[in-house]
Amino acid sequence: MTATDIEQQINQLRRQINDYNYRYYVLDAPSILDAEYDRLFMQLQQLEQAHPESITPDSPTQRVGAQPSTAFQSVTHTVPMLSLNNAFSETEVLAFGKRIRDRLHDTDDLAFVCEPKLDGLAVSITYRQGQFYQAATRGDGMNGEDVTANVKTIEAIPLQLRTQDFPTVLEVRGEVFMPKAGFIKLNEQAEQAGEKIFANPRNAAAGSLRQLDPNITAHRPLNFYAYAVGQVQGYCLPDTHHAILQQLQQWGFPVCSENRVAINEMACLAFHAEILAKRASLPYEVDGVVYKVDALALQQQLGFVSRAPRWALAHKFPAQEEITTVNSVEFQVGRTGALTPVARLKPVVVGGVTVSNATLHNMNEIARKDIRVGDQVIVRRAGDVIPEVVAVLKERRPAHTQAIVLPRQCPVCGSDVLHLPAEAVARCVGGLACSAQLKQRIKHFAARRAMDIEGLGDKLVDQLVDRQLLHSIADVYQLPLTALMQLERMGEKSATNLLTALEHSKSTTLARFLFALGIREVGETTAQVLAQHFSDLTTLSQADEEALQQIDDVGPVVATQVVGFFHEPHNQAVIEQLLKYGVHWPQPAPMDQSAQPLAEQRFVLTGTLEGMSREQAKAALIALGAKVSGSVSSQTNFVVAGRDPGSKLIKAQALGVRVLTEHQLNDLLAQLAMDD
Repeated sequence: MTATDIEQQINQLRRQINDYNYRYYVLDAPSILDAEYDRLFMQLQQLEQAHPESITPDSPTQRVGAQPSTAFQSVTHTVPMLSLNNAFSETEVLAFGKRIRDRLHDTDDLAFVCEPKLDGLAVSITYRQGQFYQAATRGDGMNGEDVTANVKTIEAIPLQLRTQDFPTVLEVRGEVFMPKAGFIKLNEQAEQAGEKIFANPRNAAAGSLRQLDPNITAHRPLNFYAYAVGQVQGYCLPDTHHAILQQLQQWGFPVCSENRVAINEMACLAFHAEILAKRASLPYEVDGVVYKVDALALQQQLGFVSRAPRWALAHKFPAQEEITTVNSVEFQVGRTGALTPVARLKPVVVGGVTVSNATLHNMNEIARKDIRVGDQVIVRRAGDVIPEVVAVLKERRPAHTQAIVLPRQCPVCGSDVLHLPAEAVARCVGGLACSAQLKQRIKHFAARRAMDIEGLGDKLVDQLVDRQLLHSIADVYQLPLTALMQLERMGEKSATNLLTALEHSKSTTLARFLFALGIREVGETTAQVLAQHFSDLTTLSQADEEALQQIDDVGPVVATQVVGFFHEPHNQAVIEQLLKYGVHWPQPAPMDQSAQPLAEQRFVLTGTLEGMSREQAKAALIALGAKVSGSVSSQTNFVVAGRDPGSKLIKAQALGVRVLTEHQLNDLLAQLAMDD
């Protein structure tokens, strides 16, 4: 590559980055993923380091951010608000530590303060004689936007410093952010009002803080964590960063409780792994962690380089969103005949996992997002959630893309595909004649929360159906030992164990049996409600839609599906076979209303319980008349939160639902047992 080519590449990167900065900071309309921006920035840094003669004062690498919006008055930072260099691997973190030790000529253990890197908006807040005076955004690091009136509305930020021992001038730096619960509630309110929906909590926080009308900001659920100080006059600060954080708390500022002192780089990496593991359950968004040398004297000795301090580093998390290409689309058939379009992607690493497939949900979603084969798309993966395509980069659309067309025939059995206008999902009409539906029905029937047939796993079910040993779910109880022994990875012992598990599964409950049948719209909770209401299966099977709708939580859709299922002759025959083969459950005793102290109370369980399984907790609550659901809504009375509760806890907090710890649940159950 010639010198001219290199110069052109550098200039192109600068133009791109400056444009992305303008859209992000000034227009509040980001047009690129953080991970892709970081890669472009690092590419420019590497080129400039290799060709230092090409560095210019106006390069994005020589400043912190972008120009502030002209909608606000400009504020000059007395002490520049620098940003941090990024690391994306353990190797880079260890290299960061080595650079520090080499510069300090010190090989002893070095103390760092580790902090979660909140995904919000950095601000500077100045106090004079202990009184709130001015607030500004970071802007370009030298000049920011005056957002005094807006920041003053954030209740977490003190208007008067606590204690009488404070500097004459104090500049506090921190992050304005929107907690996940507040973000969910804000978007729900916006959707109901037909207003703009925010893409994520960071954009919501930035948009809220940069409102020209402070009254709008005051009604937004913003929070603030302090993480540093800038200008200080008339006061002698502590000599470590960790002690400064403690001092900030004494002055009345909230500080992130996850902060920790780590001795050496390996302890820093352990902190990174810990925060990454609990990322989904934190009440705020984080995109990494920050390491800072704790001793201020060492910070001063290390100094700064270009746009960032040498003594601090941001260790970013693997991106949860990435850009890739849709190579093709296939349709998978589920147990109810539903066809789900699945995008086959150019493999890409998302959140540390290689993703090559992503759900497209249904044809309505494909049309709404205008997804085509050949498109470049944003794919998201969060925790254990199935990856999904969230948006198309239409500005990058190639000239020859292909529309995604719903097949007219089932890709598995060739039967017709029916797509009713009132339904989002298209379905194969082949029923049990479709082997895909039969396989999925049997897998559902055997699942732990259904008939709980240990050993009847997915691969074994596939073999049994492919060899035509199973033609309905009832056939599982007629499998011969000799035929099982001839299957792959099935010796005599494994086959015998499976037959034992099948025999054991015959003793079940009516609720489990109803759930195992795979009736559309009947999940675990609805199955439990039906089993509690009807005295036996015969009474339920003969109920009409009107009778079913008299039950709480059973609406017209569920009632129609239940009646239709039990009126289908094939389904009646399968149930008769299952009962003939020995499937049974205890007959319920007449319901004693006095023994139902939690009647009409709706519970949701989330996280890991220590003293009992969630199934045991669910059974205990149901026995007392409670209804246990898998999702939180405004109708939920209690959410029981165990360890690592996740998004259900966040939604409960957003809706104001009462949250119980496992200890409180145990106290409740014990008290009700005593009352009984």
